[in-house]
Amino acid sequence: MSIIITGATGQLGRMIIADLLAAGVPADEITAVARSKEKAADLVARGVRLHVADYDLPETFAGAFRPEDRVLLISGTDVGRRTAQHAAVIDAAKAAGVAQLAYLSVFGGPKADFLLAGDHRETERMILDSGLPYTFLRNNWYSEMYLGDLPGTVERGAIVTNAPAGSRIATAPRTDYAAAAAVVMNDDGHLNKAYELGGDTAWSFEEFAEEVSRQTGAKVVHTSVTAAERQAILTGAGVPAAFAEILVDVDNAIGRGALASTPGDLSRLIGRPTTPIADSIAAARASLVS
Repeated sequence: MSIIITGATGQLGRMIIADLLAAGVPADEITAVARSKEKAADLVARGVRLHVADYDLPETFAGAFRPEDRVLLISGTDVGRRTAQHAAVIDAAKAAGVAQLAYLSVFGGPKADFLLAGDHRETERMILDSGLPYTFLRNNWYSEMYLGDLPGTVERGAIVTNAPAGSRIATAPRTDYAAAAAVVMNDDGHLNKAYELGGDTAWSFEEFAEEVSRQTGAKVVHTSVTAAERQAILTGAGVPAAFAEILVDVDNAIGRGALASTPGDLSRLIGRPTTPIADSIAAARASLVS
């Protein structure tokens, strides 16, 4: 058996490889797919094999896969272009007849009705059409999306969204999602299954603000604005317009309850409760101090 991780030098890819190594998978049975040797130098130093390939260059995936391989396709970051990029991996995996093609998808899968989900829905369809044994890991939103600017949130005294008051979301941190992916790639029994992954408990932005206030001693509230106002705030802060539109649309989905369900698949896969948002806030604060 060989485990191949595409997009291996991103934050999630590195975490997954670290979890596989910690679980006892020999380094030479793991292959990192990266765009350059330089980006993967630290992984190679740990004994992980390397295949240099680029989602935009399908020919670079020639010879990347073998029939016995378990392949994890980590989605690209170029929203709107990812379907074609993912097709390069799927086509190569199909040509090789790999033993498993796992894909990091989006919460809700084909039922997801927000902008960010379009590429994921199409990628799932292509994988199903390939006829390969598959596993879909449908990740909810990452807790880190609300923690990257924690000092700014505290300074402003507000977390600003266009989701209505009381809207809930069941996030989990990257570490939890990475642990689940490592389990699925290393263990048997996950073929032709789809997992809806997210936190055990859905939280509201009001609860988030209260917890930040409790941990920092600064008064923080949730401020709900219109979609147009949020778009203007984001672009005014330097967020590209296209990505700002996606963030606004995600908040709309949160307002509809699309990311609030808690099916429990993530905690079952990783064999422990998911990381509470309070713990993620504490970890973010600790990282700022260190």
